[in-house]
Amino acid sequence: MTLKKQSIRSTQKIYLNNDPKPASKEEIITLSESWTEKEETIFRKILQQGGSMKIQGNHFNVVREEKMFRLRDM
Repeated sequence: MTLKKQSIRSTQKIYLNNDPKPASKEEIITLSESWTEKEETIFRKILQQGGSMKIQGNHFNVVREEKMFRLRDM
């Protein structure tokens, strides 16, 4: 079972091996083809929460963008 494009949202930036620019969805999906089910489950949790982890020698850093809330004038 591999990741799908819908798994990675536009509000998530995934940095691979401490690279300064975010990795593409296709790059992450090709890496996920060799993951075990347990590694994929942990990666999906990191996608939801943000954070960093290491899978099969690759370091992933997931940064989530926060929602912008508007304050109303009172």
